[in-house]
Amino acid sequence: MKNKAKIAGLLFIYTSLCMGSSETGCMETGSTPLSPSLTVNQTILTLNSHSFNAKQKSSFTVGGQTEHIERGLTVIHFNSSDTFEFKTYDTYSNPEELDKLMSVLKQLQSHKATFAILAHDSAVNGELKTSTELTQMGFQKLGALKGRQAYIMHNFNGIITEEVNDSSVMISENVPDISKDAQIYFPRVTYDFEPNNNRYIAHAGGEIDGVKSTNTKNALDENYKKGFRLFELDIIETSDGKLVAAHDWAMWARFTDYPGELPPSHSEFMKHKIYGAYTTLDLKGINSWFKAHPDATLVTDKVNNPIDFANQFIDKDRLLMELFSPMAVEDASQQGIHAMISQEPLLKIKGDKLQWLTINNVKHVALSRRILSAQKKLMLQLRDNGIKVYVYNVNFDPGKDETYVQENEIGLVYGMYADKWVFDAITIKDSK
Repeated sequence: MKNKAKIAGLLFIYTSLCMGSSETGCMETGSTPLSPSLTVNQTILTLNSHSFNAKQKSSFTVGGQTEHIERGLTVIHFNSSDTFEFKTYDTYSNPEELDKLMSVLKQLQSHKATFAILAHDSAVNGELKTSTELTQMGFQKLGALKGRQAYIMHNFNGIITEEVNDSSVMISENVPDISKDAQIYFPRVTYDFEPNNNRYIAHAGGEIDGVKSTNTKNALDENYKKGFRLFELDIIETSDGKLVAAHDWAMWARFTDYPGELPPSHSEFMKHKIYGAYTTLDLKGINSWFKAHPDATLVTDKVNNPIDFANQFIDKDRLLMELFSPMAVEDASQQGIHAMISQEPLLKIKGDKLQWLTINNVKHVALSRRILSAQKKLMLQLRDNGIKVYVYNVNFDPGKDETYVQENEIGLVYGMYADKWVFDAITIKDSK
């Protein structure tokens, strides 16, 4: 059954990489994970722009090297025929991003730089407020761009070429000979931080034998040995109201080949192992494991009744609950339960978010790494006020794995939900 699990793990990884369809309100923007200027061997540019309606990931390829982009407008600047840098501006949700985009486009045109642009998901919310100015700059179709439209552009040989479509548009062109352009418009931003193992939460117990999201005892055992001390488990109910660890019932049924009605009863749940190899956990098993590992902390997902769950868990001091409504957070605060507010209720807080978090003694936040660029100002405010932000959606987008987040986003945010422990190359201090 181990071989079956490994095969399933490969299939699951492949599926995860292909799942990068756009999600309204949850798209990350940023620059390249490598150096600001990337060296490639060939000089063919391919732009693939997909609108929200296409439900596909947009990308560009230079000389065989592909980069998948996020919501908004991505600008690719060529330092030479075979080197480039890029940055994505979430012009849909953040007006400041549009101002930054306009500034860089003016600089690029002023310096007679060679560049390309493509859109992903929705680049426009209503209409671009700078549409008249863009038209005057020669971007006729960009100036008239509507929400949920695909768009590509390049200015090879000094000629602006644009294409737009309601769903998808693709173009492939040879990159012309370009004189060396040493100007860097998108310098890589990194953040200083002190490594320690409480920055990393083992997502759904962590990966085991290449399989993600098992929520099993085996995953807890394996990833504890590797160095994790914070463990997320998805907590859902069986048909008879018992709390168990599983991501969702459809996934559990696939993992166990269970053919029956969902959700199963508690007794039925406990009969089945994940891929016939990994032991599932009910609340009794969860308490037993954390009792045997007194330096481990449970991070919950899915469950939104903090008082009921905390009363059943073995140690409230080693419990951190991701919660999904302001009322649940307030209930947790009143009972001394450590609350981690999720992205949606956080962003819906009106007025001073920091004040609300302080009043409710919230010191942890969980949100998608896809919104970091659009919400950078908020991230800095949270960080500077001692609130620990943990990002999820690691490994959801091609190239955006634990190493990428470690090297490019930790420091702006405090930590991440990680499938793999890849942090042995750095000095890790035990959490306190």
